[in-house]
Amino acid sequence: MVDVHISLAGRGDRTARIYRQLRDAIVDGRLRPGERLPPSRELAATLTVSRTTVTAAYERLTAEGFLTGRVGAGTFVRSVTTAGVAPTAPRQGVRPRPVWRGLAAEPAPETAGPPARYDFRVGVPDPALFPLATWRRLVAAELRAATLRRSPYRESAGLPELRDAIARHLALSRSVRAGADDVLVTQGAQQALDLIARVLVEPGDRVAVEEPGYVPARQVLRAAGARISAVPVDAEGIDVDALPADARLVYVTPSHQFPLGVAMSPARRYALLDWAARHRAVIVEDDYDSEFRYGSRPLDPLQSLDTAGRVVYVGSYAKTMAPMLRLGFLVAPASLVPALRTARRVADWHGDPVVQAAMARFIDEGLLARHVRRALRTYATRREALLTALATHLGDRLSVVPSAAGLHVAARRADPALDVPAALADAAARGVAVDPLDRFCANDKQFGLVLGYGTVPADRIAAGVRLLAAALSRY
Repeated sequence: MVDVHISLAGRGDRTARIYRQLRDAIVDGRLRPGERLPPSRELAATLTVSRTTVTAAYERLTAEGFLTGRVGAGTFVRSVTTAGVAPTAPRQGVRPRPVWRGLAAEPAPETAGPPARYDFRVGVPDPALFPLATWRRLVAAELRAATLRRSPYRESAGLPELRDAIARHLALSRSVRAGADDVLVTQGAQQALDLIARVLVEPGDRVAVEEPGYVPARQVLRAAGARISAVPVDAEGIDVDALPADARLVYVTPSHQFPLGVAMSPARRYALLDWAARHRAVIVEDDYDSEFRYGSRPLDPLQSLDTAGRVVYVGSYAKTMAPMLRLGFLVAPASLVPALRTARRVADWHGDPVVQAAMARFIDEGLLARHVRRALRTYATRREALLTALATHLGDRLSVVPSAAGLHVAARRADPALDVPAALADAAARGVAVDPLDRFCANDKQFGLVLGYGTVPADRIAAGVRLLAAALSRY
């Protein structure tokens, strides 16, 4: 039985008003076929009207085919041809700030297009590699342990056991210098960036980002009212000499630059840290998929080299686990932690304690490290298959940017005559989805492709690249 809200405010025939509101709810789909209405006596008591008033409305709706009565069961909504028209809110009214109108007009990265037979789009791990049975066991154990009954609200920074597990894991795997009190658990890296922007960026502040770079990070900073300066990236990472002197914050992806894939050189890392110390700026280091590294020894993160307390380190489990978990973290200097915790509490108080407790056990029992090793073997095979296929079928048209980590590779247009937008539209018609490089550019368009290998099995990569090559050969 469904609860039905009916307003009888004002004057007029009460039976007619009950009839109209129920009819409208059926026509626009709020009341669906097969749902049972409250008994006439019960609805009459709720509305403080006579039962005859409600019965008359029900009888009219039944006569018109909107309701049907079943002896001993009740009154039910019938399937009618006019149902299914969703109600709409008024189209005119208050309007958001201009920055939000602009952001709303941009396509969301995760909904950039429908699934494709050969989906080389960037940023998506293989859901088949997610250890679902293990994760289900851990979550079930936390539910059995009455996790939900411990306290009605939790610490905004996250469960202490998860913060401790993250700090130890980062120390071992990435040489990050942090204790549990320096860690803040977030709903993915995107919330971490949003909290940093809330705490550090005033409207009108200058903020530097990489060009090309990570679009959602630019969107977060624009929403905070920042003036964005896109700074070029070369083979050593962001060009420190091109940073604007008045930048309050610099957002970088030094371990595996997004989307080009280059690693920031040691010299450039020290230069950036020195620049930040001299200009009293903050560096946001997004270490988004450094777990997947192929062959080369990882360089120390900026956070571990920082001696002036200028770096906020951001990470996520979206690529290593699954995007649906919405689990991320940030590691901040002690001077920022109270404000960041408060910002998290103001935004959404705290995250899901069951998921956080399960993740803490997943890390502590060595299951995360085991999962990463297993996934790394799979992705390494796919990466090699993609590089081989690109060299074989597109070596004369694309120049692959060297990289040694992550779940994607970038390739610049080697043939200056190649019409990338037209070629990718042709590829999409053949069932091949690829991101253009210029999609990640704020100002100067750069022509090329970014190909992810997270979801395409190794034995299907060559076939997909051949279709892509056929499309590019026409332009």
